[in-house]
Amino acid sequence: MTTPIYERPTDLLRTLVRFDTTNPPGSEAECIGYLDRLLQDAGLATTVLAKDPNRPNLVARLPGRGEAPGLVLQGHVDVVTTANQDWQHDPFGAELIDGTVWGRGSLDMKSGVTMMTCAVLRAVAEGHTPAGDIILTIMSDEEAGSDFGARFLTENHPEQFEGAKFAIGEGGGSAQYLGDQRYYPLMVAEKQVCWLQTRITGAGGHGSMPFRDGAMARLGKILTTLNSNRLPVHITPVMEQMLPALAEHAPEHLAEAALSLLDPARTDATLDQMASEGQPQARSFDSLLHNTVNATVVGGGIKTNVIPSEILLELDGRVLPGFTADDLKSELHELLGEDLQFEIIRHDPGQTDVNMGLFPLLKETVEELDPEGVVIPSMVGGFTDGRMFSRLGIQNYGFLPMKLPPGTNFGATVHAADERVPVEALAFGLQAMSTILERYGKDGAS
Repeated sequence: MTTPIYERPTDLLRTLVRFDTTNPPGSEAECIGYLDRLLQDAGLATTVLAKDPNRPNLVARLPGRGEAPGLVLQGHVDVVTTANQDWQHDPFGAELIDGTVWGRGSLDMKSGVTMMTCAVLRAVAEGHTPAGDIILTIMSDEEAGSDFGARFLTENHPEQFEGAKFAIGEGGGSAQYLGDQRYYPLMVAEKQVCWLQTRITGAGGHGSMPFRDGAMARLGKILTTLNSNRLPVHITPVMEQMLPALAEHAPEHLAEAALSLLDPARTDATLDQMASEGQPQARSFDSLLHNTVNATVVGGGIKTNVIPSEILLELDGRVLPGFTADDLKSELHELLGEDLQFEIIRHDPGQTDVNMGLFPLLKETVEELDPEGVVIPSMVGGFTDGRMFSRLGIQNYGFLPMKLPPGTNFGATVHAADERVPVEALAFGLQAMSTILERYGKDGAS
């Protein structure tokens, strides 16, 4: 008798990794179709919705008892490119080596899709009827902005998520370490995308003549200023929870640094000190305590011997919860001058309030499975599909718990060469997800 797939998460993950869903172009249809068949074969009703037939999205609802709001389990199957990366093993070979699955998407986030799918299939096989509906949602296009995935679903088919109050997706949960202390960051908020462009103008001329203070010189000053300065410090409510929780469990010198970050008068100096000491959290904390902007695209000039009179500069801005695109523009004007005009290329406002109602269940579940670990609330500086669900009033939690061993650098392999995940970490995450589904809605756990 064949062992059911929900008891073989490693096999499912390896199958998913072998689908080349590199975005662009994505081409997620074959992968989504495979998962659709698995769920239908288990007796679940599924719905496939697509803006583009090659970029479908899958929704499967496990009906509950109506005693708790719906819970969305959401993940994506598209992955980033492997171009110009030097891999030790075929990125789509899904090789299993010394208890580790190698391949693009093994962490981001086909492992998460595997955990969710297996947990739902297990619940069905065991005849478990949850307190509230479980809405398994597997999407395309997260890596390129969610237009064909979460944005399309939430804007065009919000009825699929009717009755849902919480969602679980990527953005947190992988074990990290402060000294010897293992902790699991649980993302309850994320920064907002706010991409901008500005036109830098100045007198042009012939490239053979000495020229000062033109558009090119202005561009240089802008880039130097951005490189040399931070935007103002902001201590958000999430960081007021996260940093003390870290300090409670961190080694003494790191605990002191974490608490000093909460003092705006000392924040930047503390970040500089942490960076000089090689603390890996310094850059992450920096992004979570400021609105940020990075110059990413420069366009200008058409001929080597012609000094351009106009340059287009694109900026990747990220805005903290509770702040707006206008706030970011104001901070940039204060830093760079009022004469620059900033046009929004893309802005995805997110939630401003955080509902911590599901936090106790998630924390309790993981800390029972790993008594030496601790779950803390966190925020992420990038974006996830969760921001789209928040627009429907659904509180998203970035929480795919994996008990990674010391020395594992999650951030260094996501989107990079040699992405991989230990089989034991995947099994840990599946057990956590199954426990969450079993306990959801019980004793106020919703």
